[in-house]
Amino acid sequence: MEDQLRSIVDRAHEAARTASDVAALAAVESSFLGKKGELTLLLRGLGALPKEERPAFGKLVNEAKVRLEELLADRSRDLESVALEAALGGDGFDPTEPGLEVSHGSLHPITQITRELVRVFEGLGFAAARGPEVEFEHFNFDALNIPASHPARDTQDTFWLSDGNLLRTHTSPVQVRAMERFGAPLRVIAPGRCFRNEAVDATHEHTFYQMEGLMIDRDISVANLIHVMKTCLREILGREVRIRLRPGFFPFVEPGFELDVHDPFGTGEDRWLELLPCGMVHPNVLRAGGLDPEEWTGFAFGLGLQRLVMIRYGITDIRDFTGGDLRFLEQFGRV
Repeated sequence: MEDQLRSIVDRAHEAARTASDVAALAAVESSFLGKKGELTLLLRGLGALPKEERPAFGKLVNEAKVRLEELLADRSRDLESVALEAALGGDGFDPTEPGLEVSHGSLHPITQITRELVRVFEGLGFAAARGPEVEFEHFNFDALNIPASHPARDTQDTFWLSDGNLLRTHTSPVQVRAMERFGAPLRVIAPGRCFRNEAVDATHEHTFYQMEGLMIDRDISVANLIHVMKTCLREILGREVRIRLRPGFFPFVEPGFELDVHDPFGTGEDRWLELLPCGMVHPNVLRAGGLDPEEWTGFAFGLGLQRLVMIRYGITDIRDFTGGDLRFLEQFGRV
């Protein structure tokens, strides 16, 4: 029976080494170690041996069985690796290798500053509102006390559509829409995209982002405007700022101001930079929104978001925001 065992072991090892795939190897295992496998049947035949020979021969059979099981396990791992490599195109891919870091996108700096401003103004009791980008002439001009003779209505400055509507030139139309919808008292901001028919250069874009602000209540004054503006700029720029108001003409406010900020880049430079137009809401605008100017007063401002980001980060060319250069955009952090 020892000769029979050696023959079985030799054939089993040869069959395992030459198995071409996992399925063939499983057939080898079944043929030699299964319920009707040759080694299994040999173990069952121990009873035919003399009693004194059974232990020694049984040990030989069990040792042969263990060696064959180890060989089958090793061969199975080899064949599985070959099959996986073939399935993956034979490029030697190792699934146990650590993966590459996934590249993440980042929020556009204008989106970031918009979200920050919304949080700041919500803390001051303002609500965010939206308005259409394709606007009626009434809301963009008439209701804002901009007369028909005003140069802003000219095709040189405004994108007019064939149906008589236009691409809004500012977010100020949301003022009147909010007054009509909510009445007074009212605290609202309106971030959004605006359009003007302008030549593009380092400081001008035909498409730009603005945040309108409006506060209406009884006895609102310029002091309220100054407080809100200083609070906003302190939170966004991360430092105390000096501001000043200069007289400015805008049809929808009276009096109107240009708001300047001192040392805009925080470099210790003794200079002022014009930041935004603002002022007390014109009585005609209050009337257009359905409010009595004898009872209600308010202030409004229009904050250019690109301009604020440029001040914050020292950016010198407004075209960088829409240029699509990833080297520029990646500077502002990952999502």
